[in-house]
Amino acid sequence: MSKRIVADLFAEDRAHEEFLKAMLARIVSQEGKSMELRIRSARGGHGRAITEFSVYQKSVLKAESSFIVRPDIIFVAIDANCESFNYARRGIKAKIESQFQDRTVVACPDPHIERWYLADPESFARVVGVRPKIGRKKCERGFYKAILSKAVVDAGYPPTLGGVEFAREIVEHMDLYHAGKTENSLNHFLNDAIAQIKSI
Repeated sequence: MSKRIVADLFAEDRAHEEFLKAMLARIVSQEGKSMELRIRSARGGHGRAITEFSVYQKSVLKAESSFIVRPDIIFVAIDANCESFNYARRGIKAKIESQFQDRTVVACPDPHIERWYLADPESFARVVGVRPKIGRKKCERGFYKAILSKAVVDAGYPPTLGGVEFAREIVEHMDLYHAGKTENSLNHFLNDAIAQIKSI
């Protein structure tokens, strides 16, 4: 059995957390490895995730010898919002200390994480029971959250978590090749995450 990977996750909210937990579990399993994923921040939005990531880096570097288990990988997940994917991604990478550059993977859903949930409409329909109408990309705040939530309600489920509760099943059934072709930002994340996990 290969070494157990220790990874830390910084994300905007629960939608990011649940999707990425499921996706990383799938990738790690496919690579025949195991991972301990520690959630360091997953509430409070973009600003809080970045602030906590910055504080975390300084704390780890300052107390290197007392830090119990230094992570093999750090995942930072922040929506692109209405910025371009490349611009938003560069902005996050600029906040990574040099000592962590080689072990940090950025997830930058463009424009929002809910679009990743909807990246493979066929598998989404098999899991949830309704094929959502996604249309052309829009950066409007809450647009994809509303589509995801409406699909869940249209399928006859109560509007509890707006689709986040299906994260594991959606990711398990997702055609990653098709989803990556549909969503460039997801494809970048998958390629980076797989390469990093393979390297350990």
